[in-house]
Amino acid sequence: MNAAPATGYAEGLAAGELRFQHCTACDRAVFYPRVLCPHCGADDALSWRTSSGRGVVYASTVLHKRGTDPYNVALVDLDEGFRMMSRIEGVPPEDVVIGSPVQLDVVTGEDGEALAVFRPLEVRS
Repeated sequence: MNAAPATGYAEGLAAGELRFQHCTACDRAVFYPRVLCPHCGADDALSWRTSSGRGVVYASTVLHKRGTDPYNVALVDLDEGFRMMSRIEGVPPEDVVIGSPVQLDVVTGEDGEALAVFRPLEVRS
């Protein structure tokens, strides 16, 4: 794929996929997509892969923005070995549990662009 890395990522989301790069030089996952491997510096060893979308919540916080409902911002560790910032939907923001399993859900944002969010695989009470 010769397009800019962010374009490849956005095209994947539009197709309902979470794409990430993999470095064949150091055998590590790379996210957010880049032109150089941040681990080893290789500039010709990045290839695209598609994530299963499964992961676990690494961290979460609740944000209270004036005039809106509270929402969470979470760090999710994906099964393929990378971490990404997103949000967890389907549960109240204060009920997001660190360590809970989640699954990717691609939704359409207010601007019409595809967004990667996550939903719990099991709801803990």
